[in-house]
Order: sequence, then C-alpha cells, then structure tokens
Amino acid sequence: MKDSLRIALAQFDFPVGAVEANAGRIAEMIAEARDEYGADIVLFPELAISGYPPEDLLMRPSFLARCQQALEQVAAGVHGITAVVGWPESAGSVLYNAASVLRDGRIEATYRKRELPNYAVFDERRYFEADPDGEPCVFEVGGVPVGVVVCEDLWFPEPMADTVKAGAQLVLVPNASPFERGKHAQRDALLAERTRETGAAVAYLNVVGGQDSLVFDGASVVADGNGTVHPAAAAFTDQWLVVDYDTAGRSFTPVQWMDDGDESMDALAWRAVVRGIRDYCGKNGFRRAWLGLSGGIDSALVLALAAEALGPENVVAVRLPSRYTAGLSNDLAAEQCAALGVRLETIPIEPAFTGFLQSLEQVFAGQEADTTEENLQSRSRGAILMALSNKFGGLLLTTGNKSEYAVGYATIYGDMCGGYAPLKDLYKTEVFGLAKWRNTVGGAPVIPPAVISRPPSAELRADQLDQDSLPPYDVLDGILYRFVDQEQSRGEIVAAGYAAEVVDRVLRLVRTSEWKRQQAAPGPKVSRRAFGRERRYPISNGFGG
Repeated sequence: MKDSLRIALAQFDFPVGAVEANAGRIAEMIAEARDEYGADIVLFPELAISGYPPEDLLMRPSFLARCQQALEQVAAGVHGITAVVGWPESAGSVLYNAASVLRDGRIEATYRKRELPNYAVFDERRYFEADPDGEPCVFEVGGVPVGVVVCEDLWFPEPMADTVKAGAQLVLVPNASPFERGKHAQRDALLAERTRETGAAVAYLNVVGGQDSLVFDGASVVADGNGTVHPAAAAFTDQWLVVDYDTAGRSFTPVQWMDDGDESMDALAWRAVVRGIRDYCGKNGFRRAWLGLSGGIDSALVLALAAEALGPENVVAVRLPSRYTAGLSNDLAAEQCAALGVRLETIPIEPAFTGFLQSLEQVFAGQEADTTEENLQSRSRGAILMALSNKFGGLLLTTGNKSEYAVGYATIYGDMCGGYAPLKDLYKTEVFGLAKWRNTVGGAPVIPPAVISRPPSAELRADQLDQDSLPPYDVLDGILYRFVDQEQSRGEIVAAGYAAEVVDRVLRLVRTSEWKRQQAAPGPKVSRRAFGRERRYPISNGFGG
C-alpha cells in the first residue's frame, strides 16, 4: 500500500447538454491532473458528462446514447491515472445516476446512486432508478481501497457504511448540490458525523456554475477519518483542488487549495447572484445586459451586480422618467452609472403613456383613474426596454425582489418584462442588507448611499410610497419568510405576534399572485424555498393557509 495518494478534484462548470464539449474537457483535464499535478486519482462532479440537472433531455434516447459514447471515448484515453466521472447510465429501460471508475483505457467499475432526491429542486425519481442491489463500489489505487458514493447517498448512513464495510478507507463523493444560504454548516456537520461513524476519510467535490434558476457553489471540502473537516474551497470559483491523502492517518494535506476569505451570508449571496447572471448570459449567448434604472434600491442593486458579472462596458442602464419621477431619482441613477462606468440612456415614457391614454380614452370615459393607469406606465417602460433589447441585442434584466413577487407588487408585462430576475429570491429587507454590505467592501460605494436611505416608491402616482399599499417591509418580510420559506400556517404566524388582519391580507395577496409568479423570469435561488421549481403551488387554489 502506498503511503499517500494525490487526489485532484475538478471543481469546474460542466454545462447541461454540452456532452461532446464536456467530454473533451474531461479528457484534457484527466491528462492535466496526471501530468501537471501528479495526481493518482482525479474526481469529476455528479453527471459531469451530461451536466446537472439535464431534466427531460434524459428522456431522449439519442441524448443517452451520446453520453454513453462520450464516456467510452474518455475512458479509452485514461492511462497512468484513475478517473471517476459522473454520467447518466442507460441499462435497457432503466436509467441510473452513475459514477464510473476509468482506468487503463476502459470502464473498470460503475457505481449507481442509491438515494434519489425528490424534493425542493430535485426530480431524480422522475428519471432515475435506484440501484436495486445497492452494491458498494470499492477499487484499489496504489493498494489503497477507495470507495464512491454520489451526493444524496452521503445524507443517509447506509451507503457510506456499506462502502466502508466493503473495505474502503477513503470515500470519494461527487456532487451537484445547489447553493442555499446556511447549507455549508449543515453539510460540514454531516461530514464530521459520517467520518466519525466510519473512520473513513471523505473527499467531497461539488460542481460550480449557474444553470437557469440554480447556482452551484462548488465549495468542495475534505474531511479526515477522525471527523476533522477542512476549510471549504472558495465558493463560485472554478479551480483545481489538489490534496495529498495520508493512508496511515487517513488525513489530508492541501497542495493547491484556495479557500474563501469571506463566507458571510451576504458575501455568498452576492457571489451567487453574480455567478447566476454571468452564466445565464454566457450559456444563452448574451454579451450585453439592459435594465431600467429608476434611482431606487432594487434597480441600483441589479446594476451593481450586473456590472460585476459582465463588466460595466457590457451593461446599459435606461432611465425612463414619467410625470411622477422625482428629480432625485434621475440624479441618483446618473450618479451610480458615472461611478460604475456604465452607459446611461434616457427615454421619457410620457409619449408612450399618453398614447395609451388617448387610445383608451373613449372606452375609459367616465371611469376614475386607478391602478390601471399606474400599470400602463410600467407597461410603457417594459415595451421600451424590450424594444431596446430586440433592436440592439442583449438580455433584459428585471429588477423585482422576492417580497414584490410574493404579494404581486409587480406589473405583469411591465416591470416583470425580461429574461432573468437577479433579485427574485431576495426579500426587500435582504436587498437593503446586501446593498449596505456591498458598499462596505472593495473601496468606494457602488450604490449611492441616498438610494439606500430614501423610502421605496414605485413613482406611479404623486407622492406615492410602497408603504401606502404594503405593510412596513420588516413586517411584510417577517410574515412572508414564515409563510413561504418555513411553510408556517396562518395561526402560527399570528401566534408569533403579527396582527391577524395584516397576516390575512398578506396571505391573500400571496395566493392571488401565483399566476404572475408562474409567468416570471427565472432568477438565482439563494434561499431554502425559492419561487419557481422549488415551490410549485396551484394557481387555482382554495386552501387559505
């Protein structure tokens, strides 16, 4: 048995559906791990061949055949190193979430995932079968017995215990685990528990990158056999991670390992959204982003995020003033663009809004002005922004936050126009918190302090404030967090100290706004319960909560 093994962990992005490109990169990276880092083992993430989650691509026989061919081509080139690569394995009418051991030009062994997550964002039982036999996968490298389990398997004691019982002293865990605030601590506690239970060391590799509404953070980690969990790798960063594994002590020594300098909630949320914007644009062929910049907190935060994600030269902000827009709003928008180096366009909406009013004048005769006219202003802005995106190319970013989407304080076909919603999973209070945090790091503030301090307003009528229509945001977000994220009942929320009439109003708004949310653009998930694939409520719904 060798005294030590060198392990390379490929914490990189493997885009969904890019089978040939992923396979080509994996082949090159296997050679790089062997030749440049002297690795004995190289580990790739869960379903690296297909990308994760491939969703209904897995129902296409041609897609599965290409994955099979790609893995075989990769395997043929593996010499002088052992590689573990994740892929969807089709076995007749059955499909497995698999990880194969590649060595000496062939597929030597294959492990099939035993525990298939089917909650939150996961739908694995829609596609995969669990291995009916649940056989462990243990192979030797330099005389050292090494095992493999995949992602969710680690959250149950049996797969790891069975693998160790079959002889493994080191267990490799490829993952595709989306980012969620607070998840790292839970994961590290689990790793400590599993390694103490079994005495085996664990190398836990997570994929990185944005995929539609999911953002994978990487943040890979290793844990010694005595339960010691090492600092996680830098989140949202593509990087090679290299460690030496001591077989006698069942412990790891970092060789190349960049960890995080700031793992605070705000720092991770900021980087999650930045990565989400960058990868959504990049993977869908957008080089430029547009957004309406109002001088308010939401659009100011989106501008700062987009400028960091894409570069300020690739972002265009548009002021769309109306008869109700305050001069301060226009000034603050210009101030932020100047500070960031972002191009600013100004297009008044009065001609478009007046045109709508004139067109509707006859049919609206005798009707009092109400939210209809307010929404027409928002829809005028939406139409102009979409026209700019269509004419000049680029992705329109929406600026609504989770509080607004929750209670419908957003205009369908108006300020909800766009292809990606960066703040979709951040409550309004979290938007303020993230803006304040960002202004404390990296030199000069990127969001004008006056934007943060002024009361929020949609500016769709004279002297309008958000708080005219909604409870104070600390109250609103407290109720929403309990109802949406924690799934508490009306009674539980009232018992927590919130006024019953306010709770009833908020819950009614949440229920009646479901139709809007189901038409909303995707946005990066950062919480436990994001709107979208993680929270699938019926539009027609008689349950009161």
